[in-house]
Amino acid sequence: MSQMKLGATLFCYGTEYARFQYDFEECVKQAALAGASGYEIVATQMIPSYPNVSDEFLGLVNDLKRKYGIGPVSYGANNDKGMRTDRNLTDDEMLADAIIDLKSANKLGCKVMRVQYMMSPEAFARLAPYAELFDVRCGIEIHNPETPGSPVMQRYLDVIRQTGSKYLGFVPDFGFLAVHPNRPQWIKALKAGVKEEHLLLAQRLREKGVSQETAVKEVMAAGASAAIMPALAGMWGYVQFHDESALSGLLQELKDILPYSVECHCKYHYLDKDFQEASIPYARIFPVLKDSDFNGYLICEYEDELGCGGTEYTKRMFQMEKRLLDL
Repeated sequence: MSQMKLGATLFCYGTEYARFQYDFEECVKQAALAGASGYEIVATQMIPSYPNVSDEFLGLVNDLKRKYGIGPVSYGANNDKGMRTDRNLTDDEMLADAIIDLKSANKLGCKVMRVQYMMSPEAFARLAPYAELFDVRCGIEIHNPETPGSPVMQRYLDVIRQTGSKYLGFVPDFGFLAVHPNRPQWIKALKAGVKEEHLLLAQRLREKGVSQETAVKEVMAAGASAAIMPALAGMWGYVQFHDESALSGLLQELKDILPYSVECHCKYHYLDKDFQEASIPYARIFPVLKDSDFNGYLICEYEDELGCGGTEYTKRMFQMEKRLLDL
């Protein structure tokens, strides 16, 4: 049976942090108050000396661990191959950057590092001995619009199996299991004057699987405001959703890669007062985890598209997790 631990990424408090309402200590404090037993740190966001970890920052992290009882368990790496204006970084350059990230993750005491799929499968395979050296398990993030069954993710799965390394795996982001439109984008569209009938038309077109180009033509022909475009782009982009009939197949894809998963990201965009995520069906997802042998962190990850801050929603997410997981 699964032995899961609950954590949070400090990215949940990104709005408060960016507005200088919270400093690093307050983010850690709020994660502890919400119920986290460990946290993920997005390195480029909150490490002042990135890509390195200064002794001063390490001292702060350790002081806060003693003060609040939680420390960093996961390191969110930044695999950006577009750092140059004239060309993409090569596999050698991407690997070199990832090795620096591994060193920093190790210094902080993290046992997991999230890797983004801008790092090629070939470079990811070469990362294995360095991950073992620094004792940090590396997981390629499976992020919407990709799913575990996507061709690119299957290439990473082949690499993981071929290397046989326990230090390579996945970090599934449960946003890929969304079966309803993104609620914050829907709310913003309505506030911008878009009629709900046009949003519902776009939703039906997405569920039918038509192309984004076709959907644009149809909603505009129906008289939709141009303000619908951000919501429509989201429906076909990084917050896209599936028809509910596809959910069983997607959950099977999740089951197939859980043995290779080093942690999971419990994405949420909007949680009502009854602790229901508007687009991601956690009541169907968590039983899969409970029936598995997954032994790692479930990292709460809030994306604040409404700009309201993550403090309250993160508390709600932990309450929902504890109820559905019987923790």
